Amino acid sequence: MAAAHNHNNRCQMPLFAVTVFLSAFLLFQIQPMVAKMILPWFGGSSSVWSTCMVFFQAELLLGYLYVHWLHETLAPRRQTLVHIALLLLSLATLPVAADPSWKETAQAHPTLNVLGVLATAVGLPYLLLSTTGPLMQAWYARAFAGVMPYRLYALSNLASMLALLSYPVLVEPFLAVQGQSWMWSAGYALFVIACGATAWRTWRLVSPEREKTVAAATNDVPRPTWRDCLLWAGLAMTASTLLLAMTRHLTQDVAPVPFLWVLPLALYLLSFILCFDAPRYYVRPLFLAALPFAFYGLDRIMDEGMAVPAMIALISTSLFVFCMVCHGELVRRKPHPRHLTLFYLMLSLGGALGGMFVGLLAPAVFVAYFELPIGLFLCALLVVVVLWRELRPLWRILLLLALCGYGFRLGEVSNEFVDGYHVVVRNFYSQLRVSEKNDDPPGPKRVMVHGRINHGEQYLAEEHRRTPTTYYCHESGVGRALFALSQERPLKLGMVGLGAGTLAAYGRAGDELRIYEINDQVLDLARSQFSYLADSPARIVPVLGDGRLMLEREPDQGFDLLAMDAFSGDSIPAHLLTLEAMQTYLRHLKPDGILAVHITNRYLDLKPVMAAAARHLGRTALLYALEPDKNDDFCYSTDWVLIMRPERAKALPLVMNDGEPLEVRPGFRPWTDSFSNLFSVLK
Repeated sequence: MAAAHNHNNRCQMPLFAVTVFLSAFLLFQIQPMVAKMILPWFGGSSSVWSTCMVFFQAELLLGYLYVHWLHETLAPRRQTLVHIALLLLSLATLPVAADPSWKETAQAHPTLNVLGVLATAVGLPYLLLSTTGPLMQAWYARAFAGVMPYRLYALSNLASMLALLSYPVLVEPFLAVQGQSWMWSAGYALFVIACGATAWRTWRLVSPEREKTVAAATNDVPRPTWRDCLLWAGLAMTASTLLLAMTRHLTQDVAPVPFLWVLPLALYLLSFILCFDAPRYYVRPLFLAALPFAFYGLDRIMDEGMAVPAMIALISTSLFVFCMVCHGELVRRKPHPRHLTLFYLMLSLGGALGGMFVGLLAPAVFVAYFELPIGLFLCALLVVVVLWRELRPLWRILLLLALCGYGFRLGEVSNEFVDGYHVVVRNFYSQLRVSEKNDDPPGPKRVMVHGRINHGEQYLAEEHRRTPTTYYCHESGVGRALFALSQERPLKLGMVGLGAGTLAAYGRAGDELRIYEINDQVLDLARSQFSYLADSPARIVPVLGDGRLMLEREPDQGFDLLAMDAFSGDSIPAHLLTLEAMQTYLRHLKPDGILAVHITNRYLDLKPVMAAAARHLGRTALLYALEPDKNDDFCYSTDWVLIMRPERAKALPLVMNDGEPLEVRPGFRPWTDSFSNLFSVLK
């Protein structure tokens, strides 16, 4: 009989496994997909992903709360009826798509609007997908007494990781966003069928008599204590906090792109897979011994930074160690399957709290990225907590001393985030810092940085303060383009991305400079900490909002030159480089006007993007790459692409003839609002 029973278990397992796998795959495939849909509406900020993660984790918490309620209050057969009804209702929301009407008011309250657009686009399907893992495990444990269903959780995390890794490699490069939406919706319909079949199978397996037998057998299982619940939630919160804080560290200095969202999240899920599939993969002495090295690696990154490949590798390795420790300790404390739904509820509660801390609370409360040091200290503290009862008094004292020393060091690092800066501010879009440095000669200068990226500087001495610097110096591509314009009449200039306001140094009496800036804090700092705007004799017209969206709404401006320099971290947001965006910019130019695009970047080669767009739109693209002398205090190495009509390019003055015509890379597909491929332009 036992052999027959085990054989029956094995026969039923594939149906549960397919349902769990499909739900988890769809759950994590939709995350980068919908985030990419709405990223252009919110200025391409890395905070969009953090806020999306808050939504996804909150939905996961609601889903687990729903499962816990079903499991604790309804009989198994009633559970299937309720769940099938909700699944059928969710089909009415297909296909998933973000409502474009949100674009109109997106930037008024970006955090709330990100949550709102996600709720309307994917709210109900995502909620029901999030319930599947714990619900299938609970049904499986109830249908087959004595089995341990936790391996299904490892399977769901495997599917999640495959979904994440496949998106930037197999989905994003080949399918437009609309095609992605339809394919995902078809997959969701298939999931509803599979889940319905599993519910029907569970209905048949759990008879009323068996319900009573299972309930009686599990009534004497002790309920986890509140201390257990707090520790579960704390470990999950720590891993979630570190995941989001370290992802933000990556995206603010590189680019807010799916690949850099996916990599840390995939490692986070891998730790779940290893720990839940076979606890032996969590070799406790090994990972606890690796913790100090992971802490040290993050200390180096926060303190001084490093080359991007090394930074990505170190952050990824450290995050994996932190997650293995947190999730390994979770698995060591997992309860009897009778309380499985409570365990997952606490796990999702911790994840949601970590997400809300990083995505909602930190930008509103902190002026710097203090959430990363806080997450690191919380991880160290919880390690002390989980080891406390196992250690002798001497080791407890040593561990407490180490914890205090590490806390002091993290305090020092946190202070360095703000020490020495005149102003430090932060909001949804960025963290900005202004400092003063002294170059002798030409004297003191004021510098604005976003993360670690210089976003403008100005010398304070009277003889130099009106001199354009950094990426806008006289020898730069945009500087030379401005001198190539007619000097016999007033000019109308446009600028997307303000920075310190350096371009205003070129303004003359009678000129108009129209500046589009999404972040009101940048405008405040350009006015209060720098004098380019105040010193310029030109008429300055600031326009607050995403540059592309603002230009789409405005009548033709007739710019002589429109400069694109809207960087998020070290990269221009992709939605500002698409064919649709370029068409908008060209519409606002005079027939002989010039579009100047700043493409200086350490990690991405944007020349093929510019060349493909220019060719498609019948324009000439010329690259002006500047490598200044080491003793040049005013110029930075910089790449500008000037896009214009072919006849305008032929009429450029002789001093501009050193521009390099950009040739289209064979097979390179122009970027559009529904298609872009960051992998194709990685350096």
